[in-house]
Amino acid sequence: MKTRLSALLASCLLLPSLLFANTTAGNLPSHLQAQALQLQQQNFQEPAQRTQRTQPGTLGPLQQAQNENMTEEGARTPFGAELFNGGFRGVRGDGMNPEYRMQPGDQVTLRIWGAVQIDRVIPVDAQGNLFIPSIGPVQVSGVSQAQLDNLVRAKVREFYPDNVFVYTNLQGVQPVSVFVTGFVKRPGQFAGIPADSVLHFLDQAGGVDEQLGSYRRISIKRNDTIVASIDLYQFLLSGKLDHPQFQSGDTIVVDRRGPVIFVDGDVGRAHQFELNYQSLSGNDVMLLAQLNPTASHALVRGVRQQQPFANYHTLTEFGRQELYDGDEILFMADKKYETIVVQLEGSYRGRSHFVLPKEITLLELLDNIPVRPGIADIESVSIRRISVAEKQKQSLQDSLRRLETTFLSAPSSTVEESAIRVREAELISQFVAKASQVEPNGRLVVSHNDSIRNIRLQDGDIITIPEITDAILISGEVFLSQSMVFQPGMSVDEYIRAAGGFTQHADKSRILIVRQNGEVRDSKNIRLRPGDEIMVLPKADTKNLQLATTISQILYQIAIAAKVALDL
Repeated sequence: MKTRLSALLASCLLLPSLLFANTTAGNLPSHLQAQALQLQQQNFQEPAQRTQRTQPGTLGPLQQAQNENMTEEGARTPFGAELFNGGFRGVRGDGMNPEYRMQPGDQVTLRIWGAVQIDRVIPVDAQGNLFIPSIGPVQVSGVSQAQLDNLVRAKVREFYPDNVFVYTNLQGVQPVSVFVTGFVKRPGQFAGIPADSVLHFLDQAGGVDEQLGSYRRISIKRNDTIVASIDLYQFLLSGKLDHPQFQSGDTIVVDRRGPVIFVDGDVGRAHQFELNYQSLSGNDVMLLAQLNPTASHALVRGVRQQQPFANYHTLTEFGRQELYDGDEILFMADKKYETIVVQLEGSYRGRSHFVLPKEITLLELLDNIPVRPGIADIESVSIRRISVAEKQKQSLQDSLRRLETTFLSAPSSTVEESAIRVREAELISQFVAKASQVEPNGRLVVSHNDSIRNIRLQDGDIITIPEITDAILISGEVFLSQSMVFQPGMSVDEYIRAAGGFTQHADKSRILIVRQNGEVRDSKNIRLRPGDEIMVLPKADTKNLQLATTISQILYQIAIAAKVALDL
């Protein structure tokens, strides 16, 4: 198949399911160290390479990172590939289990006392016999360890029926040498014991070749005869792994990979699945892939009668479909919900979560929310919205990327300038690391000039009804961040002086006022209200005016998105 699921994902719109809201250069990251070294040794810097598409010719999105279930080529890993990360090669059996079958070469401790005395370690000979002195051979080959004691006791009592006691114990088992070949990573001859699992030998051979080998058609051959056929899917899904004990000279053969389908989307197992037959039903695929509860539809693409084929099914319809080699299945959450879930926080009475019609507006809900007059500040209502937080986060990340791109790729013409670039790179690295950790709150301002805009609510909205307060909070670059009682007529500068004044890192030209409704205003020419927060932003500690301006803009962006005066 030339197409891959990355192209399939790019061609489909996934509808979301319901969301519920409840230093020195040596200390720089490696990529910055490399840039600093170039700045010191050269007078220029190579331009950054462009991001490449994982598959030339596709129209899908650029792949920035590999999914945990994706190979380097961008295809889904086969189901079962993780099996050989389990360390089977490092855990060997000892044969000391009741179901172990005796084989030539095994060592048995035999103790007989009473009418006759024997205390020896006796090997099982090539004919499968245990030869007991004064009694003769006892055929034990193929006998389980649990049956061995009774079998030997019965044989001894044929000669000494009275006053004889018998004890047997399997002392050690004969090692075996098994060949592993076919589509494995390292074919060869490997040592083990008869009771070892086929996984032990496959793991020693590096496991099944993920690109070419079959996880469902593995055979054990003995003297050119297949004595067992192994389907590892049975082990992965139900723990079933039945095969006879190994003998020296046995050969494990991994067959070529059979037909496959590719599964992605709203599933627990996004893998490449091998078909046991030429086709597979949709119900079988859903069992293998373990659908998430939100999955509702399946998009199937493939080839039928040498022509491109695509169909979109409900899960019920998909369960009746026959799938074939090369088919790509994308499971999606595509239910048409007619309700939304919103949450209240702050000062109100009653329950906090509401299931509402999709068309409901903010005022329609607020008109039915009981509050305590004089306690709830109903004129400062705001909304925290998931989509707004996502956009704020993306905007912040874009700004940080532009900062790195602009100032870390700037060329240097002198050694002195190179040294300055190194110091700037250190500052930028530290700032980006801190700023990347900021999580925007997604606050949507809906009240202005004592009125509330009647916007339509969205699923996952959190509506905040703050309490009326007499306090003002002073935060950021002041010596004593604290809350103070609101004093009518008191200015911003007076509140800051009451909080100990500015720190040496304060940017006195960037003081913000954050209202209870989430609105952020500049402190100049503004009348303070009870409940306001005075936030003093830090200044960018650099002599590069352009860099300082850029960092200051990002600090302002962070303050609006997260109500945080990020410390440099």
